[in-house]
Formats: sequence, structure tokens, C-alpha cells
Amino acid sequence: MEKMFFFEAQSRIARIARRKNMQNRNFALACLPPRRICLMVLSRIIAPIAILALGGVAWYALGKPIEKPKPIALPEQLIKTEVLELRPRDYQIRVESQGTLRAQYVTTITPQVSGVIVAIHPCFEDGAFFEKDQVLAEIEPADFEANLAGAEARLARAQAALQQEMARAKQARLNWEDIGYDEEPSELVLRVPQLKEAEATVKAATAELDQARRNLQRTKIRAPFAGRVKIRQVGLGQAVGSNSALGEVFASDLAEIRLPISPSEWNLVKLPTTETDPAVPVLLSDATGVNAAYSWQAEIIRTEGTLDETTRELFAIARLKDPFARKSKAPPLRIGQPLRATIEGVVLSQVYVFPRKALRGVNRVYMAEQSPPVLARREVTPLWTTSTEIVVKEGFTPGEKMTISPLTYAVDGAKIEIISSPVESASEDKPSALPPKS
Repeated sequence: MEKMFFFEAQSRIARIARRKNMQNRNFALACLPPRRICLMVLSRIIAPIAILALGGVAWYALGKPIEKPKPIALPEQLIKTEVLELRPRDYQIRVESQGTLRAQYVTTITPQVSGVIVAIHPCFEDGAFFEKDQVLAEIEPADFEANLAGAEARLARAQAALQQEMARAKQARLNWEDIGYDEEPSELVLRVPQLKEAEATVKAATAELDQARRNLQRTKIRAPFAGRVKIRQVGLGQAVGSNSALGEVFASDLAEIRLPISPSEWNLVKLPTTETDPAVPVLLSDATGVNAAYSWQAEIIRTEGTLDETTRELFAIARLKDPFARKSKAPPLRIGQPLRATIEGVVLSQVYVFPRKALRGVNRVYMAEQSPPVLARREVTPLWTTSTEIVVKEGFTPGEKMTISPLTYAVDGAKIEIISSPVESASEDKPSALPPKS
């Protein structure tokens, strides 16, 4: 009962408060000016009407079908590319190789007699050139001159003894005839053994004299061929024996280069196998880049008899004349210098040649078909390749055009626009002739 009484009291107080608020509001409105009261009334009427009007407009706009925009006709994009007109022709194969220049002959200079080095000539210095039979160094000749004099004296005595024996033999025959013997005298009577001994002594003395002369000549150590000194290993005043190494020299008129050729290239080069086979021309260039603009002519004269155990390559030996340019104005080469070689190979008959940049992937090219010009993919089998060219034997028809420009998104059947090829543009841009002089 108490709770019900409490809730009823609260509701009665709330009704009294609302009634009082209404009275206060009516009093406040009564105190406002009439114009303001009219504006308040109109705002309460116009706001709902405006909301309804906006809703109707939105409903109409959303319900109206949207017109699709008309597509804009864009011009068709064509792939621009250069083309090359294919024509069969003969192609000269050139096999690339490399090697190191080496001397044809390398010799260790050794004296043939023993003694003390008393002279070293300027041509026997490291890197110096010399001619055949030019004196490189000299050994003290005094002992050998004495030996020569002794040999000459012994020969003179032997010759005198021979003359005496010849006279005795002649006198023995005369004595035999004076006595009146009818039979032929024996060899002992005619002193034939003594005569032969004297003749042998003369021959031995002559040989001894020749040996003494040769030994004296050998005190002057001479070059065995025209060449260049690699290293000198003897000094002035040094005692040397007959087997002492005085230095190393090599021939300067000829040099060789050892060129490896892979098995796939054997049949592309006519390598000489016998002494009667013709030499193969080779063009050498400097691999160091110092004389990159110059080249040297050489020729392959033989091949080695064994293959490399690791690579199975065959080594061809090319010979180069005058490598140090002593008789020409060409840049000189050095022993041990790396060189690149271009070997003249066989001639491929009636093949198609195109730039390497035209190859897409491993063995794919794109042709430019006429009417209308579109791309057409084609597989090829290269017969020979270089860093810049591809050679193909078949798969094309003379006059066909191949695209050679880089194509990023090339697909079969894509329309293309053919632009001038490099060759065509070069002919079009060819300058006119100079006007005649006035």
C-alpha cells in the first residue's frame, strides 16, 4: 500500500509540473512579438513540406533509367617494326679462337769450351736483338792459342818425318836395284810400314790442329740463329764449363700461336693434316686492347696429334712472320701476349643471314606477312651463329621479310606497321654528290 501511494504521488507531481511548464511557455509566447510568432509557425509547416519535396525529387531521379555513354572510337594501335628482306647468298664462315704468342725456337746458350768470360757484348743483354753468328760473349783465348801453336808444331814435325820416310823408301828401292836383284823387293825393304806410320802421324797432327783451331774459335760464343735474348745468366769474369747455361734466347723471325678448335668446328675449317696441305689464313688481333685497331696476318701450318684430355679440343698451330715488326711498321708483339684469332673456314652456299637481335628466344623469329601486314611466328634451325649474325640454310622463301626490331608484346597475328630498315634508311639518307667547282 505504501509503494502504491508513493508512485501515485510521483505521477501527480509530474502532471502538475508539466501543466506549469505549459503555462510558462504560453506566457512566453504571449510576450513575443507577432512577427516572430508567425515565423515560428511557418518554419514548423515549411520544413516537413521541404523534406517531402526533396524526397520526391530523389525518388524521381533514382527511378529514371541511366543512359549509357557512347563508346569513343580510338585509333587502332599498330606495332612499328623494322624489317629485313631475306635473300639467299654465300657465307664465309670465320671461326673464333684465342691463344698466347710463343717463340718458335727457344734455346739455352752453352759454351763448347771451358774458361773465364772476358767479354759480354751488348747484344747479349736481356731483350736485346742479335743476328745469326753474331758474337754474344767471349772466353779467355790464351790457353787455346797456346794449344793451337803446339798443334801447328806437332804437325810440322810429323810432315818432316813423313818427308824423311818418303826419301828413305825411295833410297831403299834404288839400293835394291843397284844390287841387281830380279825379284820385287818386300814392303819391309821399301820401308812401307814406316811410311804409313809417318802418314798417320801427319793425319793425327792435322786433326789435332783443326781441333785446336775450332776450340779457339769457340772462345767466341755466337748466336745459333737470329733472335732475341730472353735472359742472360752469366757475368763478366765468371768461370764456365762446357755445359754451363749462359742464358736463354729465342728466334725473332717467326713466332707461333696455339689455337684450340672445338669438335663442332672441325668440319668448318680445312685444317692441314700433312706437309703438302695448304695453309689456312688467320687474322690475329690484340686481346689486351692496346692495339685493338690493328691486326696481323698469320696462317695455320699444322695441327697437333693429340686432343686436350679435358676439353677434347684440337690445337692448330699458326705461324706469324716478323712478330717484332723489325721489317715493317706494324705494332710489335710480345712473347706471351694473348691474341684473338679469326680463322677462315668453309663457304656455306645459298644460306639466309639475319641479325642476331631478330632471334626471339632460342629458335623463334617473327615474319612480316603482307596484305595486311601482321606478325607470323616461325621456328628456325640455326646452321651457324656468331655474336651478331644467325645463319640458316632453309625455312624461308626469297623475298620474305623478317622483323628485326625489339618486340615486347609480340603475338601471332598482331598488326604491324613496317618502317624503313637500317639498310633502306641508309640508302634514302645517302648524301647527294658535291656540286662541281666553279
